[in-house]
Amino acid sequence: MKNNRFGLSRRQFLAAGGTLLAAGSLDLLYARSALAQAISQAMPLFTALRPARKGILTAAHWGAFEALVENGKMVGVQPVEDDPAPNELITMAPYQVHAANRITAPMVRQSWLEHGPGSNTALRGRDKWVSVSWEKATELVANDIRRLQREHGPSAIYAGSYGWKSTGMLHNSRALLHRLMNLAGGFLGYSGDYSTGAAQVIMSHVVGSMEVYEQQTSWPVVVESSELVVLWGCNPLVTLKNSWNVPDHVGLEGFAALAAKGTPVICIDPVFSDSAKALNAEWIAPKAYTDAAMILGLAHTLLAEKRHDEAFLARYTTGFEKFRAYLLGESDGLVKSAEWASEICGIAPAQLRQLARRMAGQRTMLMAGWGIQRQHRGEQPHWLLVTLAAMLGQIGLPGGGFGFSYHYSSGGSPTARGGILSGISAGVAPAGSPPPIPVARIADCLANPGKTIAFNGKEVTYPDVKMVYVAGGNPFHHHQDTNNLLLAWQRPETIVVQDPYWTATARHADIVLPCTTSYERNDMDMGGDYSQRYLFPMRQCVPPQHQARSDFAIFQAIATRLGVEQAFTEGRDEMLWLKKLYDDMKQQARNAGVPLPPFDLFWQSNNYIRFPVPEENKKWVRFADYRADPLLNPLGTPSGKIEIFSKTIAAMHYDDCAGLPGWQPPQEWHGSAQALRYPLSLNTAHPAHRLHSQLDNTPLRQKYAVSDREAILIHPQDAVTRGIQSGDLVRAFNDRGQILVGALVTEAIRPGVVRISEGAWYDPAEPAEPKTLCRNGNVNCLTFDIGTSRLAQGNCGQMAQLEVEKFTGAPPPNTAHAVPESARQPIRNAR
Repeated sequence: MKNNRFGLSRRQFLAAGGTLLAAGSLDLLYARSALAQAISQAMPLFTALRPARKGILTAAHWGAFEALVENGKMVGVQPVEDDPAPNELITMAPYQVHAANRITAPMVRQSWLEHGPGSNTALRGRDKWVSVSWEKATELVANDIRRLQREHGPSAIYAGSYGWKSTGMLHNSRALLHRLMNLAGGFLGYSGDYSTGAAQVIMSHVVGSMEVYEQQTSWPVVVESSELVVLWGCNPLVTLKNSWNVPDHVGLEGFAALAAKGTPVICIDPVFSDSAKALNAEWIAPKAYTDAAMILGLAHTLLAEKRHDEAFLARYTTGFEKFRAYLLGESDGLVKSAEWASEICGIAPAQLRQLARRMAGQRTMLMAGWGIQRQHRGEQPHWLLVTLAAMLGQIGLPGGGFGFSYHYSSGGSPTARGGILSGISAGVAPAGSPPPIPVARIADCLANPGKTIAFNGKEVTYPDVKMVYVAGGNPFHHHQDTNNLLLAWQRPETIVVQDPYWTATARHADIVLPCTTSYERNDMDMGGDYSQRYLFPMRQCVPPQHQARSDFAIFQAIATRLGVEQAFTEGRDEMLWLKKLYDDMKQQARNAGVPLPPFDLFWQSNNYIRFPVPEENKKWVRFADYRADPLLNPLGTPSGKIEIFSKTIAAMHYDDCAGLPGWQPPQEWHGSAQALRYPLSLNTAHPAHRLHSQLDNTPLRQKYAVSDREAILIHPQDAVTRGIQSGDLVRAFNDRGQILVGALVTEAIRPGVVRISEGAWYDPAEPAEPKTLCRNGNVNCLTFDIGTSRLAQGNCGQMAQLEVEKFTGAPPPNTAHAVPESARQPIRNAR
């Protein structure tokens, strides 16, 4: 007789249970042979398990893999067997562990240690370092937390710790930091993120959800039904290599299937990207930052030629009549025709009209990236793309509509059936905790305590921040206008940074706590951010290097000094926490009909889990339920419909984000006054050979660095007038800063635009001099730090006007990845 729920016969089920019960009674320290026998007998009965082939199972943002270890040192890796598109970034794991710029011991800035918090803060980044014991370091941190809570309250401690922390659901540095601070009395946190700050706010008003992190129409449906795919401002074959958790790389499979089928693809981007090349796509290169105007030109063509879907707009949207009037220029006298749009975006009117006709005549999927909303007025392009998709009338149809996460973490990878691993909780904020600030406004907050800003219909007043605690993040990479951040960074009394490496953020701290990489501790994480198809054990591969400690151990030690250790640990160590997380997930899997072994056997087996994907999930279409019955399946907007006009936003009376989407010139663009002095428009995007700033300190640099600096792509037309050739060192500059980059002259970029990837570690030539040259090419020395609008207060990290010139003279040394001189032989603390 079959047990239909698990697909096992009754005899198999009882046999497995007996074997596992017997194994569970074994002492894991003294009965390994018996345990191994029990595992070998029981494991084949659990069909969701997938064995490692050679090494120790672990994972990272760039993929799951097996670590190869010899004599306590990681010497190599190999991808797991299920990975359809292994990422070369996994080969950098040994370099991560054994990096030359690891922080080897707890360090304290000399002035801070000798004179107390707030001492000589202008010396951050160039003061001497003093080596202290872990006991002393945790005492200093705990005492200052206690002091600030007592004297100023929780609003004095910013523990946002934003950033791409290491994978792992237990050693989640952000959650652990928040857990500690909530137990200690509260803290100032943040809302939103740098990735989608503008889009997630505007989409909540337009379609009732953030949308940028929602599951997309499944890839099998797209491959089968989409007749035209438009990639707008994204480069998915680069960005899909990595995920917030662990990638399943199904999105890369999906694009490969599109290419194999010959589905027409159009890439709209000032750069002819890797994706455009691989997909044999048609390239349309508008002028930088003009996406909103270009979309309006397409929309006007649909309206003028009566190619829009009036029935869809009437039933599923609200506010189109106001948008129609805007397109026709009834409110401002400017008809948003293809000719009008062409003057702004630089694409010929005939080409705009032809594109609109192609979209209307075929089942079209608009796949948009997030770079177009990390700009001044960044709310508008995504709002307009939804409006354009609504005019086409294909939202909710197989292969049609829009999707804002096909380029991220394999959105559209069909969802599996099984269990979901929950992470350790950050706990509950105590009474009196301050409201969060928009994440991208942190420098403004540090520099201007008491200032009030508008944010999504409310007002936020900045508190006076006395401490910044960073764990799992790197603000000196991801925040805009680095030189402005440097000044703001001098205001807090204490800055604590927890990191494995001497990043620029760590160099500008007062107290540095060396934490392990994820390969030096035990953890677990899910694979497939949208599919949730895998669970990967992240087994400790090598011992902690130098004096590094795990994030959990560091926060536990601080919690002990604050008198909240029991509440922080709940009586569990690392392995007991992993067992709890696994057991909770295992019960969900059981309810879904997927049997899993007990935790001890799972952990010892060196297997990972692959959950099944139901056939119906491979056919899922986003917004299909809404299209089928909008009354029974309303959206989360006030009207329950797609809001082309938002009464809610209109009532906020923001002059930089009205209730209707449209075109407003950004602060800097080719049509601004700044362009007279700085004629080149910056295009910055995700790098192909690292994740943001992660892995910039590895040998992969040899694949992208030009003259040992970050590369700048420049069109031959712009290069020849400046006497620049490929391989030359180039100084890129504007009023905010200057950076040294290596030239790559190419026709794969629009004239008037240059590209510099984000993520290069900041390396100031003369730290004491304002706006000094960054010798490694950190692009945020050039970007500006204002909110996208008063609605979302997102960041404007992917735009700036600049100029470039050939660098003359002896090239300065690049020390971005070196250990600070005083930390190589630090002063030893005598106390």
